[in-house]
Amino acid sequence: MLPLLLALAQIAAAPPSPADPIEADWRAIPDDELLVMTLRGDRRVVIRLAARYAPDHVANVRRLALAHWWDELSVYRVQENWVAQWGDRTEQKPLPAGVTDRPAAEFEIAGFAPAQRMGRPDSYATASGITADGWPVASDGQHAWLTHCYGMVGVARDALPSTGSGAELFTPIGQSARRLDRNYTVVGRIVAGMQWLSALPRSDAPMGMYAGKEEEWPIVTARLASDIPAAERPHYQYRAADNPRFAAAIARRAHPEPPTVGLGGASVCDVPLAVRKAP
Repeated sequence: MLPLLLALAQIAAAPPSPADPIEADWRAIPDDELLVMTLRGDRRVVIRLAARYAPDHVANVRRLALAHWWDELSVYRVQENWVAQWGDRTEQKPLPAGVTDRPAAEFEIAGFAPAQRMGRPDSYATASGITADGWPVASDGQHAWLTHCYGMVGVARDALPSTGSGAELFTPIGQSARRLDRNYTVVGRIVAGMQWLSALPRSDAPMGMYAGKEEEWPIVTARLASDIPAAERPHYQYRAADNPRFAAAIARRAHPEPPTVGLGGASVCDVPLAVRKAP
């Protein structure tokens, strides 16, 4: 017992790492940029909406949430090492007034200006990094886009020219899904409750579609935080990337301390994008 207590005391006395955030690094996520989805069993999934990067699709998502459109629908697709998808699998439920069926394509973003750049290109982009407001982005030198890392939320769609309305959403639950970059709109990122989607039973059916209604995972409610009574409303903060502490965190991921063997770099999807409940 004594060695354990001594070890804990040493940890407590250790100076902060240059990669650790300070209080000023935490920035509030606006309430209307949080979508709170409650699944059966009181399992809460919180999605941060990428309003700055996909404004038209996010506007649709907000209208869908305000209309309570996802209530009593389901997670109906869970494909091993690929995605979980939710919405109306029949595609027969009418969309609320004001929801655009085919918004203009938002597969790309206006420009590539990350606060922190990754040290090397990857198989999908010549450059990548993290924006000041905590989003993973990439570029081929001419175009820029949000990347389909684990936990990002994309808009399912039919064949082009459809871009998807935002009624059907998905998230990668295994490896990153970078081959979807610039082909599907990214509207957000799951910041809490990802375990409830990544741990759902996989379907062996084609595309991971559950075989029947009894296998689907019901959505009880989906609300913007701004539409939840103030006393019950969750508040979250993201870790800003526009500071040397975040740069140090990327460097630590790319060059871990021994005995861990580093490979001299890290993928943009390897970078932890911390979010916390507001204190």
